[in-house]
Amino acid sequence: MSDQTPPAITSKNRRGFIRTAGALGLAASVAPPLLRSANAAPKVLKIMQWNHFVPAFDEWFNKSFTKEWGEQNNTEVVVTNVGMTSLDSRAAAEIGKKQGHDLCMFLSPPASYEDQVIDHAEVYAECEKKYGKPLDIAIKSTYNPVTQKYFGFSDSYVPDPVNYRQDLWDDVGVKPDSWDAIRDGGRKIKEKHGIPVGLGMSNELDSSMALRSMLLSFGGGVQDADGRASLKSRQTLEALKYARALYTETMTDEIFSWDASSNNRLMLAGKGSLTLNAISITRTGESEKIPVASKIMLGRPARGPAAQLGVMHLMNAYVIWNFARNISGAKKFLVDLAGHSRDAFMASGFYNFPTFPQLVPDLQQLVANDPKATPSDKYAIFSDASKWTVPVGYPGYANAAVDEIWKEWIVPRMFADAASGRLTPEASMDLYSGQVAEIYKKWQGLRKV
Repeated sequence: MSDQTPPAITSKNRRGFIRTAGALGLAASVAPPLLRSANAAPKVLKIMQWNHFVPAFDEWFNKSFTKEWGEQNNTEVVVTNVGMTSLDSRAAAEIGKKQGHDLCMFLSPPASYEDQVIDHAEVYAECEKKYGKPLDIAIKSTYNPVTQKYFGFSDSYVPDPVNYRQDLWDDVGVKPDSWDAIRDGGRKIKEKHGIPVGLGMSNELDSSMALRSMLLSFGGGVQDADGRASLKSRQTLEALKYARALYTETMTDEIFSWDASSNNRLMLAGKGSLTLNAISITRTGESEKIPVASKIMLGRPARGPAAQLGVMHLMNAYVIWNFARNISGAKKFLVDLAGHSRDAFMASGFYNFPTFPQLVPDLQQLVANDPKATPSDKYAIFSDASKWTVPVGYPGYANAAVDEIWKEWIVPRMFADAASGRLTPEASMDLYSGQVAEIYKKWQGLRKV
């Protein structure tokens, strides 16, 4: 279905939004002020999202933006922050009870919840009218071309650059800009300094995104542009063989039991030469004044035999449950949140990149000269992040099969089995591509893929 353009976020979609918002606005305008303040109890909007890796973002979101928005919209906004690994279990519990938060934020496209959410087309339509067109990564992460439904809304995404110790790589005379160079330089650094590469192959988010980037760079992928299972391929096999060599020559077995903070700890302790991660490593190092932080540089995705792409580290994807009590308020909140993309970008320390890029028109200037960074242009690589960051379902749309494969950790399990030697690369590909095929078959039967 890759050739099917999403129904543009049309005027019809937007009319529904305007009718709802207009009715609310008219009611507010005709109500006598004294009567309104005395008798109109504030509405409630409940939001669940993660504990951001950059605490300053939660400070802005929880104590500034939502408070001001609530006052302007006669709404009590209640924010529940949970650990990133608890988002899906909390969401499943709310679906089971058909009650909970009005808005829930996920860190990857929540396509498997399509039947439990509203169509978010109106939200995109209103945003497009106000702010211009969203990036393709947002649409491909929240739209199902088979059902023609927007199962979520994305205001921002997080790129996944290469984080590397420049002093170590300079010492061996290698620039880590390709997967071949990472293998070559990583081996030399480990042999000379005893410091390994840290690329996770565990059941956690960072491993999942980094290994997908590697897979795409070799020309492989979970699905093709038409949303058909495609994991079993010569390109996937080459990626697995490479991963086995990379682990054997440059890494340690710690990577098989990592959590989402392990690569942060490795690099900031000065015990790693390279990893793939968002800027939580460098920002933590700067804020805590960790000496090694000034030696950690950032690079665009590593070039592979087929491509130079980086799967997004996170995709901020909000959903409004179809059983939410304040659907109209949730829609307006998302539109207004997108409108404050520059505030979010700054509060997150350049972590949350806008999916409506027109809202941060000075992004290139900001990342080119950051007074908190050493050197000040450390974040300049993000000037073109939207060109090299792709969605988790690339080259197709995110869908329920992609979501289930993500939640079952199939990609990191496949790489871990091949790299560790538990299975040959061929056997690992056969095993997990079979599981992928079954998942696609199931969702095709449900007419979601």
